[in-house]
Amino acid sequence: MNDTPFHALIGRAGRDNIPENRSASDTRGSNSGPSWILGRSPNVRKVAEHVRCVAEKECSLLMCGETGTGKEVWATQVHCLGPRRHKPFVPVNCAALTPTLAESQLFGHEKGAFTGAAGSSLGVFRAADGGVVFLDEVGEMPIELQPKLLRVLQEQEVTPVGASRPVPINVQVIAATNRNLEHEVQEGRFREDLYYRLNLIELLVPPLRERREDIPEFVEHFSNRFSQKYKRPLWRPDADALARFCAYPWPGNIRQLSQVIEQSYVLDSAPTLPESHGSEKGDAALPHLNLDDLRREAVIQALRTTRGHKGRAARLLGVHANTLTRLLVQLNLPQEQELRIDAAGRPRRPR
Repeated sequence: MNDTPFHALIGRAGRDNIPENRSASDTRGSNSGPSWILGRSPNVRKVAEHVRCVAEKECSLLMCGETGTGKEVWATQVHCLGPRRHKPFVPVNCAALTPTLAESQLFGHEKGAFTGAAGSSLGVFRAADGGVVFLDEVGEMPIELQPKLLRVLQEQEVTPVGASRPVPINVQVIAATNRNLEHEVQEGRFREDLYYRLNLIELLVPPLRERREDIPEFVEHFSNRFSQKYKRPLWRPDADALARFCAYPWPGNIRQLSQVIEQSYVLDSAPTLPESHGSEKGDAALPHLNLDDLRREAVIQALRTTRGHKGRAARLLGVHANTLTRLLVQLNLPQEQELRIDAAGRPRRPR
């Protein structure tokens, strides 16, 4: 076996939301949290209130939310506001844990514990002693490793591979997942006792479509970042382009928004929303889309995401079901209760 260092597991989930040249200690003050937390929408304020409430408690915390919503950023804020702020914050991508080395990567090993172990290794939990371990995508953790994680949470000790006795540690564990862990428990893929131990406090991070009023701030932030990174002129969206950004459902959330804007700086062109259909480069650029194009694209994307269910699509768009029905009439789209979605992802009437 290769002696894979635990640093290879360090995750990046949510880091696209953090401005460059910022560290975990970069804060506005003891009560406001890190200055990279963007947004002032009611949903974000609710999350911020919960974070401030639990940060001082040093308890286990489970962050739930779709991929790309910035769960690691919020975990970092918990760390910055809590009493462990001057201790390590170690993020771990559980999806990157290799089955043969996962125990060693997390809990360490002694010299000669297995072939290739030329020296000892602390592992993630001992390296984070006194601080916080952030387990990103904890639902991906191998089932055989879950009892050992449970013991860490219950007893605050780890047993390195090849060691004869456990080693005491002192860590706070924050976990994150985009899966429904209750369903994973029912399917036998996640231990029920571990779920309840991790889920002492649950924090739901809202998707970008539920905090649309924050989108202009993200657009400005990413435009500034990538303008500096690629040394290109700053893109300043007009009102129509910004409205289209705010109306788009962003299934990939903040990470997707960041990618769209960065791509525009790489290609030296105006940002283009996914699923734009222009035969020429100028036709696909945002400033040339009209309002009907925007509405049609937003409605079709919502219907695609909900597999044609009008009620869920209306909730996704943040409008009443009757409003969506009127939009379907205006845009000459099918009116059936549950629409068929063709191979291209477009709605069509059932035969």
